[in-house]
Amino acid sequence: MTDQKNNTGNRNTGNRNTGDWNTGYWNTGNRNTGDWNTGNRNTGNRNTGDWNTGDWNTGDWNTGNRNNGYWNTGSRNTGNRNTGYWNTGNRNTGNRNTGNWNTGNRNTGYFNIETPKTIMVFDNEIDISEWNECVKPNFIYFDLTEWVDESVMTQEEKDKNDDYGTVGGYLKKKDYKEAFQESYKNASKKDREKIFNIPNFDADKFFEISGIDVRKDAEKEDKKNSLLEKLKSLIDKAEELKKEANNL
Repeated sequence: MTDQKNNTGNRNTGNRNTGDWNTGYWNTGNRNTGDWNTGNRNTGNRNTGDWNTGDWNTGDWNTGNRNNGYWNTGSRNTGNRNTGYWNTGNRNTGNRNTGNWNTGNRNTGYFNIETPKTIMVFDNEIDISEWNECVKPNFIYFDLTEWVDESVMTQEEKDKNDDYGTVGGYLKKKDYKEAFQESYKNASKKDREKIFNIPNFDADKFFEISGIDVRKDAEKEDKKNSLLEKLKSLIDKAEELKKEANNL
């Protein structure tokens, strides 16, 4: 039964909740103080997991944002119990670690406090300073989740997400390569070309990782430049013929 605040759940002080005991808005879960949550006991927003104080988390007990793992206080972690950022491992206080219990950065092992001076890029070792100094494209930084507002949802998306009307949309989870390719597609030509700035760049390996074949773009660009050169040559030839005709 719907109350005066458009709640179909029970004991809600907020509005448009289908769950119970919510003080926030548009929640389909229970005991949320934040908004647009499909999970439970969230104080943040747009969480599909539970007990999150951050936003856009698909895991549980996160205080950071955009985590797929659990118990993270940092952001964009796929691992668990990280206080740093972008970790795929667990219990790291540093950043970008694939291993566990690291306080340093970019470690693939365990219990490291130092940050390696060299890293592997396209399976070849380089100095970390070379990586830091190279101008990298923006399109390689992308999210695996995206909030889709109800106003732009397709009918298929609405059919698969029954709660979209209550929460105002849904949190879309993207496949890794799908998200990578979408980011590349939306990037400018100038930004795309920056991929070649990365040390040891290997088109075959990049394709295997991302599903993006940068060689196709290069071939298109070469063909375009070739046609433009031919066009210029024809224009120049036409100008010469025009001058000859005028002199007759």
